[in-house]
Amino acid sequence: MANTTEEAAGTATEAAGHATEAVGMPQLDFASFPNQIFWLVVALFVIYFILSRIALPRIGGIIADRQSTITNDIAAAEELKVKAGEAEKTYNQALIDARSEANRIVAEARLEIQADLDKATAKADAEIAARAAESTKRVEEIRAHAAENVTEVAKATTAEILAAFGGKADAKAITSAINARLKG
Repeated sequence: MANTTEEAAGTATEAAGHATEAVGMPQLDFASFPNQIFWLVVALFVIYFILSRIALPRIGGIIADRQSTITNDIAAAEELKVKAGEAEKTYNQALIDARSEANRIVAEARLEIQADLDKATAKADAEIAARAAESTKRVEEIRAHAAENVTEVAKATTAEILAAFGGKADAKAITSAINARLKG
């Protein structure tokens, strides 16, 4: 037991010794401020050196590359925009030219069709005029024959009627009577 008491007393003495040493946070111990300030300056200098010599130049290079890529892309887009505008103007001009060419072809076709129509109309008019003249001639012939036929029929009918009534007339008397009656 004596050993245990001595050990307990030694342990208590050690704990008390430690308790007097650890009064508060070591960062707030004024005795270690110069050492902490030194290491703070060293750490800041190392961080500044790493950032200024290694990280920032790389970041700056990447930013410069991106800026040049963006500038090149914008320039290419502007160039393509100008080319697209020129292509649109060319397309519109080609469309206008094609429409005018189509209108010219339509006008020529209309003129050709009108010329063909005029020729066909003239030919048809000539055929109609020839047929009309022929028909007129035939009608005149028919009229002439009709008049002769009427005279012949009248002569024959008159002779038949006179015969039916028991009379007799000579052909000259019947002809002169019919001619007198046809004249008016």
